[in-house]
Amino acid sequence: MTQHLAAPSTGTSDEAAGHRTGWWQDAVIYQVYPRSFADGNGDGMGDLAGVRGRLPYLKELGVDAVWLSPFYASPQADAGYDVADYRAIDPMFGSLLDADALIRDAHDLGLRIIVDLVPNHSSDQHEWFKRALAEGPGSALRDRYHFRPGKGTDGELPPNDWESIFGGPAWTRTVNPDGTPGEWYLHLFAPEQPDFNWEHPAVADEFRSILRFWLDMGVDGFRVDVAHGLVKAEGLPDLGTHDQLKLLGNDVMPFFDQDGVHEIYRSWRTILDEYPGDRIAVAEAWTPTVERTANYVRPDEMHQAFNFQYLATAWDAAALREVIDTSLDAMRPVGAPTTWVLSNHDVTRHATRFANPAGLGTQIRTPGDRELGLRRARAASLLMLALPGSAYVYQGEELGLPDVTDLPDEARQDPSFFRADGQDGFRDGCRVPIPWTREGSSYGFGAGGSWLPQPTGWGELSVEAQAGAAGSTLELYRAAIAARRAHPGLGAGADVRWLDAPAGLLSFARPGFVCTVNTTGAPVRIPVQGTVLLSSAPVGTDGDTVELPADTTVWWTV
Repeated sequence: MTQHLAAPSTGTSDEAAGHRTGWWQDAVIYQVYPRSFADGNGDGMGDLAGVRGRLPYLKELGVDAVWLSPFYASPQADAGYDVADYRAIDPMFGSLLDADALIRDAHDLGLRIIVDLVPNHSSDQHEWFKRALAEGPGSALRDRYHFRPGKGTDGELPPNDWESIFGGPAWTRTVNPDGTPGEWYLHLFAPEQPDFNWEHPAVADEFRSILRFWLDMGVDGFRVDVAHGLVKAEGLPDLGTHDQLKLLGNDVMPFFDQDGVHEIYRSWRTILDEYPGDRIAVAEAWTPTVERTANYVRPDEMHQAFNFQYLATAWDAAALREVIDTSLDAMRPVGAPTTWVLSNHDVTRHATRFANPAGLGTQIRTPGDRELGLRRARAASLLMLALPGSAYVYQGEELGLPDVTDLPDEARQDPSFFRADGQDGFRDGCRVPIPWTREGSSYGFGAGGSWLPQPTGWGELSVEAQAGAAGSTLELYRAAIAARRAHPGLGAGADVRWLDAPAGLLSFARPGFVCTVNTTGAPVRIPVQGTVLLSSAPVGTDGDTVELPADTTVWWTV
């Protein structure tokens, strides 16, 4: 059992909110996608040794915690989100000794470690599922998943009309041990990812044990994948419509955001609270409204939930103000911090989203105007880091990396790329390994190349090229995170005070601080708000006024 960071000395009891205040209330959490962060053994694939070697970089960046995407034993049918063994490390990433060393080193540097947990489904190579297939109909292990007889004369039709997020039906028919067609099993994602049946007590028992295993290893928390999906409506009723993906995020579905999930997370919270050091759970919960998202972070459930509504908001002052207000309003009654995120491993990087016209969604196939996208991305990052609550940074966004939109089809590995009518399948573009050095076969990622091809010119965006360079995006992030920690008016909180501003601008105050954002494509002259603390683009004051450049955010001390 590794050592653990002590709880912050400033932690206090907040009876009105129902939560203890803790480090997560204003944390900046950095997402590492292990296969694309750093390669420690030179095989072209990122690993835990690579992450461990780059921890000092993350410490210098100033983040509070590191969230690691899955590194468990897995056939990698969905980049590790198909877990075969929740207590083992996939050999491509290292071993449990590597994980232990990584946690220890992170704690020595004052960094916390959050690991991904995938409780909605396992791999089809999980021992439970393999035995369920081998034992055939009537196996007790089949009750731990959703096995059902098919409809039709000979059971040739799926049990209901649910569709997979990755395309096609959410059911696959099995073959009995004697070779005859068998029952069907449910998989809301790829066929290699059968959904657990959380009505079965063995499933709940197993995951409570998994939680304790990693908590005993010293991890500081869990990001819960598909937190909204564990419980399915009783009887698995037909949805009665096709093109179900278009309904996601707009309606409560019979397989998503069912009220029964909250009992599960209440039981998990009691386990987390047994451990020292403020261990947390973070919900990846796609819900129709931020109000429903708030249900996941009630005082006796999880600590944070991703704010996908904010991520999906266009670069528009009115839209941003509305989602900021709605987000803060939703979290205030449950005493949870609002979270803010612009990019992750499943969506097009925001430097590319903002380079394209609004309304194209979160997976975009065109590079757009690179200069415009970077300018807006820098401004959006300062806005995010000025808001009250916790912020998530996806690896490489601090370098201003764009999505790689021109990957050849033969290089792509996103499973949904190879399936019809599912997600767009272009998530590989945000997963290209990040550049560390100006030169080299993989720009410092590792000695053995890169599992996804990196674009020409990647080195000019590298850490080496930007470190210490005045005005670089990396130095902007370092300065912003440091200022956020140092300024008493930034970080945790539940409110902003909006100030009058011209159309297309946002201006809000926090104690001793003002943030002004110009989302328009033209400079706007406004009154000086105080002393410039930081800006996403150069600004110059002229007496009592300042010309705010297009697509620029300014932080002021007042």
